[in-house]
Amino acid sequence: MPWILLLLCSLLSFQTQAVTVPAAAVAASSTQTGDASPAEPDLEEKKKAYSALADVLDNDKSRTELIDQLRKVAATPPPEPVPAIKPPEELSEEKTVLENVTDVSRHYGGVLAERFAQLHRNITGSPYKAFNQQTFFKALTHFTMLAASVFAFFWLIRLCMTTLWQRMGKWGRKKNRDRSSWFHLPLMIITAFIIDLLLLALTLFVGQIFSDMMNAGSRTIARQQGLFLNAFALIEFFKAVLRLIFCPRFPDLRPFPVSDQSAKYWSIRLSGLSSLIGYGILVAVPIISNQVNIQTGALTNVAIMLIITLWALYLIFHNKRNIQQSLIRLADRSMAFFSLFIRAFALIWHWLASAYFVVLFFFSLFDPGNSLKWMMGASVHSLAIIGIAAFISGMLSRWIAKTITLSPQVQRSYPELQKRLNSWISASLKMARILTVCVAVMLLLNAWSLFDMWAWLTNGAGEKTVDILIRIVLILFFSAVGWTLLASLIENRLASDIHGRPMPSARTRTLLTLFRNALAVVISTITIMILLSEIGVNIAPLLAGAGALGLAVSFGSQTLVKDIITGVFIQFENGMNTGDLVTIGPITGTVERMSIRSVGVRQDTGAYHIIPWSSITTFANFVRGIGSFVANYDVDRQEDVEKANRILKEAVAELMERQDIRMLVIGEPSFAGIVGLTNQAFTVRVSFTTQPLKQWTVRFALDGMVKKHFDAAGIRPPVQTVQVMQPGPDAAQALQASEAATGALPPANPTV
Repeated sequence: MPWILLLLCSLLSFQTQAVTVPAAAVAASSTQTGDASPAEPDLEEKKKAYSALADVLDNDKSRTELIDQLRKVAATPPPEPVPAIKPPEELSEEKTVLENVTDVSRHYGGVLAERFAQLHRNITGSPYKAFNQQTFFKALTHFTMLAASVFAFFWLIRLCMTTLWQRMGKWGRKKNRDRSSWFHLPLMIITAFIIDLLLLALTLFVGQIFSDMMNAGSRTIARQQGLFLNAFALIEFFKAVLRLIFCPRFPDLRPFPVSDQSAKYWSIRLSGLSSLIGYGILVAVPIISNQVNIQTGALTNVAIMLIITLWALYLIFHNKRNIQQSLIRLADRSMAFFSLFIRAFALIWHWLASAYFVVLFFFSLFDPGNSLKWMMGASVHSLAIIGIAAFISGMLSRWIAKTITLSPQVQRSYPELQKRLNSWISASLKMARILTVCVAVMLLLNAWSLFDMWAWLTNGAGEKTVDILIRIVLILFFSAVGWTLLASLIENRLASDIHGRPMPSARTRTLLTLFRNALAVVISTITIMILLSEIGVNIAPLLAGAGALGLAVSFGSQTLVKDIITGVFIQFENGMNTGDLVTIGPITGTVERMSIRSVGVRQDTGAYHIIPWSSITTFANFVRGIGSFVANYDVDRQEDVEKANRILKEAVAELMERQDIRMLVIGEPSFAGIVGLTNQAFTVRVSFTTQPLKQWTVRFALDGMVKKHFDAAGIRPPVQTVQVMQPGPDAAQALQASEAATGALPPANPTV
């Protein structure tokens, strides 16, 4: 705020007397400041203003008068603002995509050029510091003693824990092979990692004690040793993560299926890279810059980062094919959900790794200390995010493969409830898995400062998005619960229970099935409309369009409406149901399917007919209540009537003794005696009342039994007779006259 001080000082003279500030001047100055801001004073003007203000404040009288003037100005009411007439602002032309890309390129190119210019000034223009050989070697001796002590202590305590780590790995692998519990091996791996971190913390504590003993009372040496301890903590933590992943010395604690040779290869090289980066950038460069000069430190930083980058790029592209094949094999053994991500990563992993080290190279050139800490922190955060997300997704995938099993009583009462619950739970877990991946991606972008997730969540867009997602989840949840409850109640009515409740009638089953289908359509439509409204879609035009479309369809589909109404009334009248034997017009068959528009009938020939409800005027149903048939048997006219009736009753009596036939017959058979008489035969009749659709079974059995008894009793069926008339004398004379009139007939076998 230097220009404010300059403005205050301009109100005062450089003498010790105060100058009165008129109100008009204040108003004028306030009016002018609304139009244009004062110019930024230069350095000399600022110095003069500071000196004048110091002189005023140094004198008691002038200071008091200045305070009074300021309070008077503060108490003066501001003038009424005068509206200024401004010309309309010209609309700025929208830039094309190419122009936007050019602007962004220029901006970041300028920033990069400025950073390189700053690096050049650090190398060439920094003040030169004389090299003190005695101080340098003294600091180097104490630094080396501390480093050797810390490394020796860390190596010794890790060596003491070797046996424990071996036993932990063997015990976890044994439990995993026995499949007694799946979490023993992951628990041992995590415990080993925690022990490794505790040993690192103990080493840092001991190293701090060593530093207090070996700094020779020099702040410079203590600072250098502090740099080493900080770098040691950062690098060894990263190495602990590498040991967690590869674990070259203890294969039983290795979480991934990596061979011993590959584990040692990558562990050694990545540890070497991390040591060179950490101790070179965080320790060597600051010490050289302090003990030798800044130019040498900057050149050392450039050389170290160049070596690291080239070595890393060589390792990446030298092992590109092997790692890609290993990732593809891992994808083949993984779940389908993870296989997709692993295969995608196998195609681009080398580019991501190359970009990582190139970015680290440039960042380390411009800001060696902070850039490495930021990159290491972002890397650790990324590994933690990926690990946690993979663990959560793996757990969700395992739960997706499992199913809920309800008790037999519940399954009997609600046949589809178990299947429906499993489908809803599976869909919910899949959505949770997708949400986990989305959150992990956002956290990864946030870790690399490419996206500010927390700011996005706290501003309008993020809050609105989260609110919409929560609303959508609640709508889907309540829709699923409502559909499950209503559908389960309907299915309960469609099934018998354990207490012996009979199965519902075919009419009830048909109506409940139609109602369930209609309920599904209604709930789905309402849910979709509410979801569209929640995501910001205006559903008023959709509803209006649906109404207009419904009106147009109603005029064009009168037959469809007639089909629906006729079908509903036929069902309410219990006209037919699935499985009934019916005759509709010329078609007789079994009802196989009933929809809201038509009925499907299968004939005994196998032909399937779809008959619209509106085309049915009359129909016959053979399964309503009872079945019956009348059996007529013709007997030769010469047989004894009493005998024929008696043999027929005997045949019926023997038939009724059969248990499989008797249970199909309702009541007793009815004998009518002689019901017909001709010149050749008389007819005896017996009638039966049976269960629905069982009349043919009883009739066929009766026919066989009657034939058996009639044959045994010698009762003959009627015989068809033909009477042949012999011609008389008149007929012979007439025949001769006709032959004479027409000529003689040719011989039967003419001869030549």
